[in-house]
Amino acid sequence: MEFRTLTEGLEFPEGPVVVPDGSIVLVEIAAGALTRVASNGTKHVIARPGGGPNGAAIGPDGNCYVVNNGGFSWHRENGRIRPMMQAADYSGGRVERVDLQTGAVDVLYRACGDVPLKGPNDIVFDTEGGFYFTDLGKVRARDMDRGAVYYAKADGSSITEVAYPMVTPNGIGLSPDGTTLYVAETEAARLWAFPIEAPGVVRKEPWPSPHGGKLIAGMGGYQRFDSLAVQADGRICVATLINGGITVISPDGRHIEHHPMPDPMTTNICFGGPDLKTAYITLSWTGRLVAVEWPSAGLRLNHQA
Repeated sequence: MEFRTLTEGLEFPEGPVVVPDGSIVLVEIAAGALTRVASNGTKHVIARPGGGPNGAAIGPDGNCYVVNNGGFSWHRENGRIRPMMQAADYSGGRVERVDLQTGAVDVLYRACGDVPLKGPNDIVFDTEGGFYFTDLGKVRARDMDRGAVYYAKADGSSITEVAYPMVTPNGIGLSPDGTTLYVAETEAARLWAFPIEAPGVVRKEPWPSPHGGKLIAGMGGYQRFDSLAVQADGRICVATLINGGITVISPDGRHIEHHPMPDPMTTNICFGGPDLKTAYITLSWTGRLVAVEWPSAGLRLNHQA
């Protein structure tokens, strides 16, 4: 696909969100920052929550909700950057609310009951104003966490576990009718579906599903899944690592196509433009945000102006 580079020099960008003025708000994980990219490519840091801001979504109040993984250690070589293990100065996983006008940062959640959040990664709001988010966990020299999916209210009053255990759950999204929750696992390169019965409540498959999800697709070879976005026609676009690009999967898993991008760390996709047919993609290894004219319209996110 042909693409145009909107800006470069970003410190491992992820979580792009189109906001009403047409600019893109995204996280720079390695910089610990939430950044706005204008249509002309200029960059402005909105806030520096520190740690590892990893995913972002606009809530019903117009604020930006950021899932923060607490920090990575980084490998830098020849102008390229990629995350490694839990940072030496790891500050704990959390969910934050950022005022886009003032840059003020409030921490909403650090735990679900007695279970601390380890590495929150991606987030999506439902029509009720609550949000689902993944906790990928953290990797250390000799062990790693098992991940989970949570549901929380935007006012900081309630958080519940939706699915556990998962292997590095990452991308998360909702079907066009809001009745299905999709979750992508990074290391397994699997896409799972959970039918939603009520906000924060899903119907679970019996064993042998390890967490109650229904397997939609599992990819062969060495590739890894990152964030995802859903098209208006219901197909799921999963940013794919190593086999850098966007993998588009039908809801029944029977049709899969891959759109390559020139970066093995193609991490996120979102949709914007008047017809939602412009895809904004983060090429994180090379620190770029690019725009692609996409063949199908994206799904308008809940609370997206």
